[in-house]
Amino acid sequence: MSISPEQLLDNSMLHPEVLAGEDAYGIYRNGHRLDHAEGASKPLRSRPEPQPRGAKVHGNRPVNQAEAAGRFIAAPEHEKMHDERLWDLRQKRDREMHHIPEWEELRALASAIKEHTLTHLDEYLDQFETRARANGIHVHWARDAAEHNRIVHGILSDHGAKSLIKSKSMLTEECGFRAYMASVGIEVVETDLGERIQQLDKEDPSHVVVPAVHKLRTDVANVFANTIGTDPDNSDVHYLAEAQREATRPLILAADAGMTGGNFVVAETGTFVVCTNEGNADLSANVPKLHIASIGIEKIIPRLEHLAVLVRLLSRSALGSPMTQYTSHFRGPRAGGEMHVVLVDNGRSERLGLEEFWTSLKCIRCGACMNTCPVYRRSGGLSYGATYSGPIGLIIDPTFNARKYSNLPFASSLNGSCTNVCPVKINIHEQIYAWRRELVKRHDVPLVKKAAMKAAGELLSRPIAYRAAIASADVALAHLPRFVIYNGLNAWGKHREVPHPPKQTFHSWYKANRGGKQ
Repeated sequence: MSISPEQLLDNSMLHPEVLAGEDAYGIYRNGHRLDHAEGASKPLRSRPEPQPRGAKVHGNRPVNQAEAAGRFIAAPEHEKMHDERLWDLRQKRDREMHHIPEWEELRALASAIKEHTLTHLDEYLDQFETRARANGIHVHWARDAAEHNRIVHGILSDHGAKSLIKSKSMLTEECGFRAYMASVGIEVVETDLGERIQQLDKEDPSHVVVPAVHKLRTDVANVFANTIGTDPDNSDVHYLAEAQREATRPLILAADAGMTGGNFVVAETGTFVVCTNEGNADLSANVPKLHIASIGIEKIIPRLEHLAVLVRLLSRSALGSPMTQYTSHFRGPRAGGEMHVVLVDNGRSERLGLEEFWTSLKCIRCGACMNTCPVYRRSGGLSYGATYSGPIGLIIDPTFNARKYSNLPFASSLNGSCTNVCPVKINIHEQIYAWRRELVKRHDVPLVKKAAMKAAGELLSRPIAYRAAIASADVALAHLPRFVIYNGLNAWGKHREVPHPPKQTFHSWYKANRGGKQ
């Protein structure tokens, strides 16, 4: 269904600059506007407002995503910017997809590659270790986050390293790596711009690809003013990026060690591949002589020829660009240097044994499911209170701690858009629904919600009682005073009006007009 310009103008959710038509800031070549990545994005300028913070995490208690989402939605400039930016990425992903006739075949092939690998994971991990050691790489195995951190600390201690630069890695976030390094007196400096912004603001990443996407440029100006001394009233992106580069580059050049993640690990060659758009992984890997790569065991693929399939899907699904600016292959240590790879399990083997959830290990961390999710786009990634947010987070996080993340699988409309855009065909919305069933079985659902669902189930299973209840509710809604209907017990009515009760139910209309015939 197409939307007319008049309908768009009536939509208060859209940012005014998106509605403004062609602008002078677009990047054009040969008379055509660039149709991917930065060239297709409109610069959005919002009014400054205080930045809403993420979920309040209290140990093992269930994270209240709805409460944090409510605070994010109450900041209209942040909500609107966040929604527009991510929908922009989703639209660019669609344009790139339509440029590739074999897109669906690529998705099916990528899914098959990952499923084959995961069902032969032990064989390919052994093969990688053998080849990597032959290439001169030191290979380590970490069963959990704590062991990963101890291994890396041990490597750094052996080399007397006191400072480490690292490129963006969700695995290290999962392991609490920065906090651990701070506790042992080793300075960690993020080299990815978005991740560095989050580090300076003492926040976790809110998105797996664009970690600071929830911030307005005025938020970044405030962070930089407080940490590196920039002008708090200057939110020009070029000024801010240059100031950050000048502040961080000396730390990079003086670092004792560098760390990267790994997007893909190739078993047959004993190599790994890192994809970035800033080249920051190459700085982290090549400036210091000591390079450590922390990689989840699910990132392995059998052969180099499989890499092409996945690389074609990765950036198109993530940012709507044909390829990441840097796709770097690492085969062994640089001359005079040393390279270590830490292969991390941290619950992945256990997840592999979960019949309904093991295919979540196919995820290549593109974030496409986040960009399309209406709940994520409007609530912000930090509202989930977990390393992985959005639809993929709803099925990964409970595998780490079912009680703590018991509310997350309910933060979804189950519309299925996440599944439709997933480049490796993970049935995300079906797994979210499966987690809801699982949490009820485990009694990890709040008693009030459980009691309400049980009562609804009892009512819906008895047609006569259901019709009587509907009729009574309609009469009550028409006559009860507002304070009885709109109170703390009616969560649905906090942000919207309850529909006006109809004069006649569909059942009574059908009975009157069709004589009750089927």
